[in-house]
Amino acid sequence: MEEIKKEIIEKVILVAVADQDTTEAEESLDELEELVKTAGAEVAARVIQVRETPHPGTYIGKGKIDEVNALLYGTNATGIVCDDELSPAQISNLEEALDTKVMDRTLIILDIFAKRAFTREGKIQVELAQLKYRASKLTGQGRALSRLGGGIGTRGPGEKKLEMDRRLIRTRISRLKAELRDVVKHREVQRKQRQKNHLPVVCIVGYTNTGKSTLLNHFTNAGVYEEDQLFATLDPTTKSLDLSGGQTILMTDTVGFIRKLPHHLVEAFKSTLEEAKYSDLILHVVDASNPQKEKQMEAVYDTLKQLGANESPIITAFNKIDLLNGDEILKDPNAEAVVRISGKNGEGTDQLLEQIEKILQKQKLYLEKLYGYQEAGKIQLIRSHGQLLKEEYRDDGIYVEAYIPKEILGSI
Repeated sequence: MEEIKKEIIEKVILVAVADQDTTEAEESLDELEELVKTAGAEVAARVIQVRETPHPGTYIGKGKIDEVNALLYGTNATGIVCDDELSPAQISNLEEALDTKVMDRTLIILDIFAKRAFTREGKIQVELAQLKYRASKLTGQGRALSRLGGGIGTRGPGEKKLEMDRRLIRTRISRLKAELRDVVKHREVQRKQRQKNHLPVVCIVGYTNTGKSTLLNHFTNAGVYEEDQLFATLDPTTKSLDLSGGQTILMTDTVGFIRKLPHHLVEAFKSTLEEAKYSDLILHVVDASNPQKEKQMEAVYDTLKQLGANESPIITAFNKIDLLNGDEILKDPNAEAVVRISGKNGEGTDQLLEQIEKILQKQKLYLEKLYGYQEAGKIQLIRSHGQLLKEEYRDDGIYVEAYIPKEILGSI
């Protein structure tokens, strides 16, 4: 009889620290539970300690450590995941007190990113973020790191790099930074080429799992992987789209944001995330059905501010309205326009494109001019880079009304 082997799924206990009001901590743990499931583990229990600040040595106090210990024994859990990034001392002391694997939110997010990275750039960025994280935990962590073992939190370069000393990690980080610089140069060349072609860039941003990839696929048939899970796609995809007025734009999808997005990830993925900084318009996609949408929007704007990408005009698309009950009022004071859409069934997407066209048009110059027939080539330039509204052939020449990028004014 053939033996059937079942995959052993890890079970972990989630741990958080909160002030007197535990509502926000509960919401954050809900998200952490989704992250843990995405990483491939189950949640056995949740523990919240009410205290003003985390314990500097052990994150939680002795009483809660005893409670977690009992839960580990009672649930057969294989580790704990804390909702904040832990210091080396906190990890070491907790592992000593609990005799189990101790992870934090940052490690879980890095683990998911390692699983989702497919392109060379994505892999470099993830490994760089992981190594920086590992390096920050090396102090006094020789024993703790060596006994992490397999399972979640050890994907990518983790397990093969744990035995590295600080010098080797620094060397590897330097090499990865050099590789990333080459990739960034390539990205800058592509960006300059787009600017040379005067094609407006619309960058799609939003919290993870709000439907950004679904929307890009709806508009451009990009074929980007889409799934109802956190961080389904990491690598940016850029596709062209012809608007009804004849203008061609480029739409770029970016990696999703999240609350408490690890600093190492923001730094490592800066070249990717900066697509938003250099865009002509930011399309902010929000999951209208998510009860935490206000806080998710806040997290997105905080990240955009970190990147210096908060200067471009913003359209907020409240997605997944097919999941809403009733006519809930949806607003975003940071946006120039707000549209209700469903990327899944296409509802409201025509109105969204109209708003995109309208705002991009504001960035152009209105041209009303009569060209001689010998200047017909200039009209082709307008047609290629601008929006030709009217083209009328008269006895004395060609009368044109159009919106044009200011960059081509000297050429026409």
